[in-house]
Amino acid sequence: MSGLFGATSTTDEVLAGVDLKGKRVLVTGVSAGLGVETARVLAAHGAQVVGTARDLAKARAATEVVRAGAANGGSLDIVELDLASLASVRACADALIGDGRPFDVVIANAGVMAAPFGRTADGFETQFGTNHLGHFVLVNRIAPLIKSGGRVVIVASSAHRMAPFSLDDLNFESKTYEPWAAYAQSKTANILFAVELDRRLKERGIRATALHPGGIQTELDRHLDPNMIEGMITQINAALAAEGKPSFQWKTIPQGAATSVWAGFVAPVDAVGGKYCENCHISEVTDAEISPISEGVRTYALDPETARALWAKSEDMVGERF
Repeated sequence: MSGLFGATSTTDEVLAGVDLKGKRVLVTGVSAGLGVETARVLAAHGAQVVGTARDLAKARAATEVVRAGAANGGSLDIVELDLASLASVRACADALIGDGRPFDVVIANAGVMAAPFGRTADGFETQFGTNHLGHFVLVNRIAPLIKSGGRVVIVASSAHRMAPFSLDDLNFESKTYEPWAAYAQSKTANILFAVELDRRLKERGIRATALHPGGIQTELDRHLDPNMIEGMITQINAALAAEGKPSFQWKTIPQGAATSVWAGFVAPVDAVGGKYCENCHISEVTDAEISPISEGVRTYALDPETARALWAKSEDMVGERF
């Protein structure tokens, strides 16, 4: 399983020979980057894709390539969803439930990264509210639509390793806001959500997994200073050179989206359920000191007790029980 594909595998390579005709897939965030590529390759292999976007006009323009390449019965529909507004999340979920057609796979792809301090429409810190709570409500509300044998794939990040996770002050009401710490918190929450969701849905034959897509240059970088990024890469490459290793290389967008489609359609479902994946395989659990570009998932991100506690905390925050 782990030997077939790796860090440089593309979406087309991962899905080579895979027929998705008749499969229905929800992909959040199809207005740019990984979401567009994920939708493109799925529709090209026959899947009926429902993509979500906050800006419908932008998404329609960005996904022309998806419609142009759709084959074997593949298609794309776009629905409105603003993950930073629970009213929008609930309206989107209600519309999907009202439509009634089931999903084989849900890919929670959308997100924001290292954003300046802000609040969502409901008063949550922007990154935690958008990346975790928005998806938490959406996925739970549409869970009845997911077929037995289906999967939920949550795009997280190796950035979960940048800061320890705590359930205290998730909205940064008393502690000092730091964009990367807030991003790390939201990405750890993504992984923990997958862990508990997997436990809850397993009896229905549905599995959930989280993943790191890799280092990719997309619109997710919009809040970052290019000089800061360049400085980080210089430091990483100096450390790699000292170890006699090759320099860091950005992944292409098709390489970045490969792990999402691998986890959703190619990997053995029981192998990835409740796990964290990267580079098209399951990641090793480690609490050792590792470089920013090394593989590895922290123990705290997969801890079942923390996952259950986060679920309860999330329910309290959104005022809804699942």
